[in-house]
Amino acid sequence: MKNTRIALAVCFSLLLIGCNETKKTEEQLQSTEQTTEQVTDNQEISDLSIYNLPSKWTTQDGKDIELKDLQGNVLVMVMIYTSCKAACPRLVADMRNIEERVKGKNLDKVKYVLVSIDPEVDTPERLKAFAKENKMDGDQWIFLRSNEEDTREFAATLAVNYKKISPMDFSHSNIISVFNTKGELDYQQEGLGVDYAPTVNEIEKQLSLIK
Repeated sequence: MKNTRIALAVCFSLLLIGCNETKKTEEQLQSTEQTTEQVTDNQEISDLSIYNLPSKWTTQDGKDIELKDLQGNVLVMVMIYTSCKAACPRLVADMRNIEERVKGKNLDKVKYVLVSIDPEVDTPERLKAFAKENKMDGDQWIFLRSNEEDTREFAATLAVNYKKISPMDFSHSNIISVFNTKGELDYQQEGLGVDYAPTVNEIEKQLSLIK
């Protein structure tokens, strides 16, 4: 009987060792897969991706980010300034309208990004207040500001022109842009209060491609 108990104990110990080794192997495989996925993602970024831009941005929550931190999301972007009384309120309304109309799967993978062309006035605190005023304070809404140089560079990427015409006013392009998950410009629509069905369709198309 004593020999039988010893034999059972030895078998149980060997079984535990086997389980631990199996667990360790699975963890190593998962780590390798994650590393491979990261490398693959990096390789998929083309020269046309905005994620190559070295610019630094601050969100309405005071968080410092780079554009590449948004990788993996479909981005709907527009450039505005919060003190605007003419075109920007229409652009903001258009963005809300688009967000309400987008349906389908992976809705958590679309971000609506409003970039300030007036970073001197549009502090994170001001952007935060503006987001609340316009009922755009959900996780899907991101407001960004940067320095003048990075803002100009980004505007050029979107083909958005803007010019300060008075201490409080700018003239600027009214363009809403859609970027795919790799940060490549996929679609643009220009105008105010136009039919944004094509933009909505393109967003839904890009969302459907996400696995």
